[in-house]
Amino acid sequence: MYNVGDHVVYPMHGAGVIVAIEEREVLGERQKYYIMQLPIGDMKVMIPMNAVDDLGLRQVIGPEEVERVYQVLQGEETAMSSNWNRRYRANMEKIKSGDIYEVAEVVRNLTIRDIEKGLSTGERKMLDTARQILVSELVIAQNSTREEVEEAIQEIFQQ
Repeated sequence: MYNVGDHVVYPMHGAGVIVAIEEREVLGERQKYYIMQLPIGDMKVMIPMNAVDDLGLRQVIGPEEVERVYQVLQGEETAMSSNWNRRYRANMEKIKSGDIYEVAEVVRNLTIRDIEKGLSTGERKMLDTARQILVSELVIAQNSTREEVEEAIQEIFQQ
C-alpha cells in the first residue's frame, strides 16, 4: 500500500510521485487508482491499486543503492547475442522487469555498442527509453536534476 507523496517506479514508464488516490469507473467497473505524476515528460498515469504487484510497482531506490547503479554503468559490457532480434527481446525483458540494475545494464550495453558499432533505429529507441527510465529514478533517488544525472551518465561513457 502506497500513500500520496510516495516515490515509486512503474516499469516501462519510470519513477514518479503518487499525487492522489482516486476511485474511478473504467469500462463499467469502479476501482481505486494511484495517480502517479512522472516528472520527465510531465505525464500522469493511473495505476489500478488491485494490480500493483502484477505491474511491478516498487519504491524508488535509496541513496545507498545509487552508487551500485553507477558501478553497473561503469562495468564491462556483458555478452549479448549477435542476433538483433534475440538481443532486442533480452533487453526488453530487462527493461520490463523494472529492476534498476537490469535497466542500467541495458543502458551500459547499448551505449557501448552504439559507440563501437552504432545502433539500429529500434535499438536506439530502446536505449532512449531505458535511459529515460534510469534517469527518472536517479533524479528522485539523488534529489538532483535531470541535467545533473544525464551529465554524470555521459561522463561515464567518455572515459
